[in-house]
Amino acid sequence: MKISGIKYLVGQGVDNVWKNRMMAFASFCVLLVSLLLVGISVLAYWNATSIIGGVESKNEVIVYLEDNTTDEEISQIGNDLRTVPNVAEVLFYSKEEAYASLKQSMADYQVLFESLGDDNPLVDAYRIRVEDIGQITNTIAVIRTFDHIYSIRAPYDFVNILVQLRKILMWVMGALVLAMVIVSMVIISNTTKASVYSRREEIQIMKYVGATDAFIRFPFFIEGMITGFFAGLLALGITWLVYTSVVNTLEEQSALLSIIGMGNIIRFSDIYLQVAGCYIFGGAMIGALGSSISIRKYINV
Repeated sequence: MKISGIKYLVGQGVDNVWKNRMMAFASFCVLLVSLLLVGISVLAYWNATSIIGGVESKNEVIVYLEDNTTDEEISQIGNDLRTVPNVAEVLFYSKEEAYASLKQSMADYQVLFESLGDDNPLVDAYRIRVEDIGQITNTIAVIRTFDHIYSIRAPYDFVNILVQLRKILMWVMGALVLAMVIVSMVIISNTTKASVYSRREEIQIMKYVGATDAFIRFPFFIEGMITGFFAGLLALGITWLVYTSVVNTLEEQSALLSIIGMGNIIRFSDIYLQVAGCYIFGGAMIGALGSSISIRKYINV
């Protein structure tokens, strides 16, 4: 097709948006709502996953060492721990540090500590942070094979809860997003069909006078793309305002943030480009494909 022909068809698509502005506006609104539903669902899933990941990263495995372990052996155990797969961080926690921390947390029991004198009943330990808590059992099994290990304390129950919660969240949010996409596509398809139906005679006349399927379909493709593009832009703006307002509100809830950690909430500035691309490109493509596919019935005459 010549460039002049493409310019003509693009011009027809742009003109059709204004000529059929009521149906175009209906398609615009449906696309806007659909994009918002899917987009907000995905953002909620991302943040929920990030929060769970943040809680997971705060869990520690404590490896207690035998009381008669020498400094050289302690250092070697630390080096061995750092080579264990799934171990992200290893910190030495001396019995002196542990004893001082215990005395501070139990300030009302000074008499008990005075009775102990200089005797420190605690042992040296290593505090370990794992990368994937789902593999914590295998990680601890490897550590148990090391020499001079007195005991290992790990939050097994809490880990199991987090792992199950992450799986449930993944399935629930995945199903929700999929349902939103399907419902949105059905609504968009029906709305687009209504728009095309109002111009069925125009399409059939073009077909009868010899216009090719591509010639007929292209202006509808451009029309749908324009509608979807602007729907994506508005959806981006609404999402930005709502998302930023919610994050700002959460920043004022210090008690809540102490539990989930503000650092675990994804900032909109960090995902702006991804969200903008998905909204604008997704809206344009859905609108374009919905319009061009819906005229198939009226082309086959």
